[in-house]
Amino acid sequence: MNNKITMDFRKNRFDLKGCKMTMKAIVTKGNGGYEQLEYRDVPVPALAQGEVLLQVLAAGVNNTEINTRLGWYSSSVKAGTEDLTPTDKKNAKAKADGGWNEATPFPFIQGTDCCGSVVAVAKGGDVSVIGQRVLVRPCIRRSGWESLDNIWMASDFDGAFAQFVKVSSDEIFPVDCDWSDAELGTIPCAYGTAENMIHRAKVSKGEHVLIAGASGGVGSAVVQLAKRRGAIVTAIAGKEKLSQVRNIGADRVISRGEDIVSSLGEKSVDAVFDNVAGDTFEDMLKVLKRGGLYVTSGAIAGPIVTLDMRTLYLKDLTLIGCTAWDEPVFPNLISYINKGEIKPLLAKTFPLEQIADAQRAFTEKKHVGKIVLIPPLLDDSQKY
Repeated sequence: MNNKITMDFRKNRFDLKGCKMTMKAIVTKGNGGYEQLEYRDVPVPALAQGEVLLQVLAAGVNNTEINTRLGWYSSSVKAGTEDLTPTDKKNAKAKADGGWNEATPFPFIQGTDCCGSVVAVAKGGDVSVIGQRVLVRPCIRRSGWESLDNIWMASDFDGAFAQFVKVSSDEIFPVDCDWSDAELGTIPCAYGTAENMIHRAKVSKGEHVLIAGASGGVGSAVVQLAKRRGAIVTAIAGKEKLSQVRNIGADRVISRGEDIVSSLGEKSVDAVFDNVAGDTFEDMLKVLKRGGLYVTSGAIAGPIVTLDMRTLYLKDLTLIGCTAWDEPVFPNLISYINKGEIKPLLAKTFPLEQIADAQRAFTEKKHVGKIVLIPPLLDDSQKY
């Protein structure tokens, strides 16, 4: 039975009773190229106890969605993410361990970033949240904060590349700011990852930090968040992006490809934030002071690096890997937004159905900040 959905945009409430609802979504069918992204009608997710339904207002594009589609997280992959971007179907072979070294739940809906509006709550839930504009914390510590066990929206279960998404009510955070939906859609994954790195490193005022890949989503967020804590920031980016990186707070900028050891000198920085890795890894350790921190949550230039163990132990260095977000991270971000202490870096928006174009633009790396997808608007003539 098809029914029309009853809508009241003023209250942002939906009468779901008696409706068999469908929505537009991007379904990722398996490992491979853009041919694996299918824009189609799917059922609106049914709520279980403790869950809420969000109308997706904006959904950011991230490395993680592309990496998951390509199977880059498989331990069999040795190349950087850019080398795996397919121009044909050569990467279409499924990888059993392609999602965070576990099986990816294909077919499913990706989309790690979500700015949304609460439109329904499960039975017994708090109806006062209906109508609130929220951000979703995509990294879920399912065994509690004492365990690093975690799952991710859009890697382990359906995400926000759709008109609706369901999430646990514990993972939504209301925002009170004048940012646009698209601007808020730049925040969750990149800024959450960046704040987690900053939090783990305990960055403080006056420390000198080096940030690789500073024009990207995570890198540009680390620049802002480190400056917010009073750090001295040196940032590495493509030559054509240096002025933009300086504009978001970097004290010094270095062109990608420049010899950082010659530029900065050995033992010159307190912490390195590096999601690039690859051939520059050894130099990153050389510029660290004794007792310095190397912090990472990615490896876009290549996951396999060379480490001289003598550098590690003779300099008393600490290597910090960051995936599972710590408890203060997302509440911190929400407070920064509400207080106007950070700003969004929205590079461009695309309609949801143009996801392939958006991901192509993302992989070309010509932008600074984030690319965001906008789902189609709902209207009361839509049939469900």
